[in-house]
Amino acid sequence: MLTDGSPFLCLLPLFALVVLLGMRGFRTVQQYQVGVLFRFGRVIGTREPGLTWVIPGVDQLRKVTTQIVTLPIPSQKLITRDNVSIDVAAVAYFRVTDPVKSLVAIQDLVSAVGQIAQTTVRNTIGQFTLDHVLSDMVTINSRLKESIDVQTEVWGAVVTLVELKDITLPDSMQRAMAKEAEAEREKRAKVIAAEGEFLAAERLGQAADIMQAHPIALQLRNLQTLLEISVEKNSTIIFPSNFFTSIADVQRFMGSERASGDVAPRIEK
Repeated sequence: MLTDGSPFLCLLPLFALVVLLGMRGFRTVQQYQVGVLFRFGRVIGTREPGLTWVIPGVDQLRKVTTQIVTLPIPSQKLITRDNVSIDVAAVAYFRVTDPVKSLVAIQDLVSAVGQIAQTTVRNTIGQFTLDHVLSDMVTINSRLKESIDVQTEVWGAVVTLVELKDITLPDSMQRAMAKEAEAEREKRAKVIAAEGEFLAAERLGQAADIMQAHPIALQLRNLQTLLEISVEKNSTIIFPSNFFTSIADVQRFMGSERASGDVAPRIEK
C-alpha cells in the first residue's frame, strides 16, 4: 500500500505549493480605486473595484485612487501688473480620469500638479492689476483652472477647481488703501450732504414763494416758533421785530373782512 500511494504523496507538496501560489494571486481593489495590471512590465488592462486575481510573480497590480485630491498651493511672492508685491496662497482640487496615463506618463502626479500650479499662479496673477485681483477673483480662478487643466490633461488628471485662498499685502499698501477708502467715504458723505442742502434750499424757496403770496402764513409760522420756544420754559422770549407789524397786518385783514361783511347785507337790501 505504501508503494502504490507513494506517487500521490510526492505530488502532495507540489499541489499544496500550487494552491498557496494561487491564493497569493488574489487582490482586492477598493471602490474608490482602479487597478492597472502590468504583465512583464507591459500594461495589459485595468481591473474594476472588487476581488481580482493575478498571476503571482508574473503580473503586477498597481492601484490608482480616483478620489478628488486637495492640493494646497503654498504662498507665492509675485508682482502684479501695476508693480505691487503681494503674497498669494491658493488651493487646487483634481482627480485622476485615466489611471494608465497617471502611472505611465508621469512619475509623481501629485508633485507635478503642485509644481505646475505654483508656476501658473505666478504667471497668471502677474498679468492683472492689484484692484483686479482683489475685486474679480472669480475670473482669475477660472483662468487658473483652465491653464492648469491644459497641462494635467496629458497626465490623465483633470482639475475640478482652483481657488485663491489668501492674499497678503505689504503694510504700506494696506495703509494707502485704508486712506483711499477713507477719502472715498468722505467724498460720498460730502456729496450726500450737498444733495441734502440742495433739496432743503429748493423746499425753502418754495416755502418762501408761498409765504410771499400769503403773508398770514409767515405770521402763523412765527406763532408756531413761539409755541415751540414756550415748551422749553425759557424765562426770556425774544420777539422778532416783524412780529409787531404782523399783528397790525392781522388787524387790517380782520377789519377788511368785517367791512366786506357789513357792505354785503346793504347791497342785498
